[in-house]
Amino acid sequence: MKLYKFLACFLCVALLSCSSDDDNDTTSVDPPTPPVVEDIDLEALDPNLPSFVSIDDTTPADMEWVKVEEMSDEFDVWDDSKWFNSFWNYGNTPVWMRSENSGVEDGKLYIKATLRDDPERWFQTARVHSTAKISFPMYTECSMKTAHISAFNTFWLNNGDIDNRDEIDIVENNSNPTAECRDQSNKPSDFPWTPWLFPTQMNSQYFIAENSITERHEDNYDTRFLSDRNPNKGKTWNEAYHIIGAWWIDARTVQFYLNGEPAGKVTTQQDFTRELEIIWDLWTGPECWLGGLPEKEELNDDTVNTMRVDWVRTWKLEPK
Repeated sequence: MKLYKFLACFLCVALLSCSSDDDNDTTSVDPPTPPVVEDIDLEALDPNLPSFVSIDDTTPADMEWVKVEEMSDEFDVWDDSKWFNSFWNYGNTPVWMRSENSGVEDGKLYIKATLRDDPERWFQTARVHSTAKISFPMYTECSMKTAHISAFNTFWLNNGDIDNRDEIDIVENNSNPTAECRDQSNKPSDFPWTPWLFPTQMNSQYFIAENSITERHEDNYDTRFLSDRNPNKGKTWNEAYHIIGAWWIDARTVQFYLNGEPAGKVTTQQDFTRELEIIWDLWTGPECWLGGLPEKEELNDDTVNTMRVDWVRTWKLEPK
């Protein structure tokens, strides 16, 4: 009797084993093959459209990008119908602005920091503006490589003054903050700035100031956050030309881009109301939230003291 029971149990197990080898068994089924994702070729992006269109086209179906030539340039020559210098200096800094520290050379716009013989205003540099202004919906981007000194290399949109203005900072980068400012050992855990991350960080923010009351918010990104298929992933801002852009979608929304990929987004509490200029400049300050002051000797070193812009391209988003 025990033998019959044993044989019956054995037969059940065998039948179950046979059925498990059939359609009900998923353990032996190979997982689906993931889609092949091609690497991003930053040199092959369509120059007639915003860079992200070549990678992930999120353009609204009923709209199209129309090039704004007066705010676009391949920088073969300096075009004073498109660009001009301004000369106001940042307070509490050693900055001294002058036109001689900017220009076009070897197909690139440059802004150079040089040493000025002055005990207070010794950081000689420049600021470049577009003559034209623009409002949403629009997109602008440039290909930029930073100076490798402790200074902010910037690409931004602005109109107004400290008390009344609209401002969109697409990128502010310091690829070489001072050792003191990089040192985290003497910082409290809630230290609000991260200069030790500056070499790869894309500092992006906005300001809306009305009658000295300022609204501000940031959404910082980092080259380390790019996808694995992006050749600029993890590269510092002085190491390679990075494509940085801003899609100013509407009166309260700006989507930033880095090397063709989404790179943070800001939404304002009140409307942007002004047309804005494109601006680049190179400047420094003593505070650690800026990265600290460079060594004066670095300003005589042409291998590190110059930021360069390969090109800038701007579009309006218009109905088809």
